[in-house]
Order: sequence, then structure tokens, then C-alpha cells
Amino acid sequence: MAQLGGTPVLIMREGTERTRGRDAMQNNIAAAIVIAEAIRTSLGPMGMDKMLVDQFGDVVITNDGATILKEIDVQHPAAKMMVEVAKTQDSEVGDGTTTAVILAGELLKRAKKLLEQKIHPTVITEGFRKAADKAVEILDAISVKSGIEDEEGLKNAAMTCMSSKIVSESKEKLAQICMNAIKAIAEKKEDGTWVADIEKVQIQKKEGDSIDDTGLIQGIILDKEVVSSGMPKSVSDAKILLLQSAIEIEKTEFETKLQITSPEQIQQFLDEEENMLRKMVKKIENSGANVVICQKGIDDMAQHFLSTAGIMAIRRVKKSDIEKLAKATGGTIFTNLDDIVADKLGWAGLVEERKIMNDSWIFIEECKDPKSVVILIRGGTELVVDEVERAIHDALCVVRDVVEDQKLV
Repeated sequence: MAQLGGTPVLIMREGTERTRGRDAMQNNIAAAIVIAEAIRTSLGPMGMDKMLVDQFGDVVITNDGATILKEIDVQHPAAKMMVEVAKTQDSEVGDGTTTAVILAGELLKRAKKLLEQKIHPTVITEGFRKAADKAVEILDAISVKSGIEDEEGLKNAAMTCMSSKIVSESKEKLAQICMNAIKAIAEKKEDGTWVADIEKVQIQKKEGDSIDDTGLIQGIILDKEVVSSGMPKSVSDAKILLLQSAIEIEKTEFETKLQITSPEQIQQFLDEEENMLRKMVKKIENSGANVVICQKGIDDMAQHFLSTAGIMAIRRVKKSDIEKLAKATGGTIFTNLDDIVADKLGWAGLVEERKIMNDSWIFIEECKDPKSVVILIRGGTELVVDEVERAIHDALCVVRDVVEDQKLV
């Protein structure tokens, strides 16, 4: 509220609270420190897990800073900024979220003491900025050269990342899996640097067995099953056709009417449909493909012809999975059956349908030089599997950072 010639002028909505000066700063610092203190006890190998229960009664047990702060419903604007610190650290680096928030909390504690000595906030922030530059300089000086060939360094970095997690007992095996996954998908650029896109590492999880049964698949896992019981459930030396179009009779794009005046014409119509589907399957057969992975549908009659030809078929596979399959198997994605070229088919040592718990999954394994791989996570319960996934994500990010930056502290 302001005074204009003795008349009060409302600038902000009535009932709005306004805090300024030292009180506002103290309030903001206190809120941010509360967030840092909330996750302090989850840091390090002696850190404790937090149990978070949401409004629906769903339970999350974790000591991952980003996950904890994501689940907490924070209202205070300064506290929300601390949550953003964790989110930014998670998206940019992938690990160190708890450390980043605790460091921010400690810096604010020191800033509070300096403010009490009447030092201006801009002077304090400038000091912090210079200290950050000096810290980076020191870290560069003490860092050692590393990279994709430094297997021991990569493995130790991943193991350190997982030391404080629930998976610490199995950290050596999981670190090896993460290192092998990043080495498989890393690509060298023209300037000699490496880039590793962890989106190419697919993570599949399933309760059952133990954490030690987690494994790396040099290929892809599809949450699908073979379309027909008459088809082979396992194919070795698989030549894989990746198809975006349906193996069905196309419907016309406009309204049509078909006048049939005799039973013979019905039979002719059905025979023609059958011949069209038979020709489609013949094209697949002639290409040498023994596995068809289709983004759209496969007609029942076509399924019968494929079964007779001994070809395994999987339908309605997601576009993203088809693209990962192309990277893993080295195949080309075809949009038309007339364009199929035998030497553009994908290849895998084994394509097999397996039962995992109560679900059937398709495993595409033993690919040559795959640029997309899968980590299959196992664990006793859903909560354990979720926490293992978070730990593996952090480890993958750490290994990726070392491969790309080629430095290790």
C-alpha cells in the first residue's frame, strides 16, 4: 500500500504479506537450510534411507536426494529453489544431488553470518563466484587423465557412486554392467572426443530373483510375445525385418460399396484377399528374414502363412523400440514390403520368447557391435527394484561423465 496525497493506493492484492530487508533474507535462508537438513542424514556410506508416503498411501524408500525432494510437497519459494538445485544436478550430472543441496545449505549458513556482520549480499555472491572458479581450478589440477580405456577408473567411479545405496553389497557386479553398457553405446566424434547417450541404454525391471541376477543384454528386450502359437519361440542366427507398415489388407481412404450378386463372387473376393496376404508373406520369405518385428498389426491369415514358413513375428511394437532395434541389430526400418533388401536386414545371434514371472518377453541378444543395449534389473520386491534402477541410473551417468570429460578426481 502506498500514500498518494493522503489517499491510500492499493498496489498488491488485499491480504498480501510483504516481507523485506533482513527479515526476508533470514526467512529465505532458514527455509533453504531446512531442506538441506532434511536430506543431510542420507549422505554417504553411513547415510540412512528415507521412507516417503504420499497422499494415496504409496511408499517410496530411497536415499537418492533428487527422488526425496521430488516426493516432498514444498511450498516455500526459497525451499523450491533448493529442490531445483537437486533437479538441475540430476539432469546435468546424474549424481551428487544430495551433496549439491547440502553444499548450498552450508553456503547459506555462512552467508547468514556474513549478513549479520553487515556485508552486502552482492559482495557475498561475488565471493562465492570467485570461490567456485578457484574450486574448479583446483579440481582440474588434482584430476587424473581417464577415459573409455581406463576400465579400472570407470569401474571405481561407478562403485563409489553406489557405495551409499541399497545395492552396495552388489556394487562390483553392477558397476561392471554399467561400464560395459556405456562402452557399448559410446561413439567417437571427429575431434577425438567421446559422446555417450544413456537414452540408448534401455532399463527393464522385474521383481523376482536377487539383485545379483541383474544382467546386461547385448541387444533389446520387448515386452511382447510371439503373435501365434504355431511360430518358433526361439530363432538362432536371426535375420530381422523391421517393418513400420501393417501386414494386412489396406482399407480404402474413401467410402466404397461392393455389390456381390452370387456366392461365387464372395469366394473370389476372399480368395483375392488370401492371395494378396500370401504375396506379402512371400516377399518377406524371399528376403531371407526369419524374424519379423512389426510396428502395426498382422492379419490372422498372414500369421498362418508366416507360421507355415517358420518365421517368428511380433506385432504392435512401439516406434521408440523399433528405432532402438535398428541401432542394436544394424538393420534398416522398412515402410513398404516392396522396398525390402536382404543386406539391410538386422542380425542377432538369438531371438527368443522367455517367461519372466507371469509375463512373456522377447529377448533379442548377441547383436554385433550394438549401439543400444538393455539392463534387466531383478530384485526381491518392487521397492528394491525401483531403488536398484535409481542406483544404476546414477552409475550410468557417472561413467558417461568420465568417458566424455576424460578426467577423474
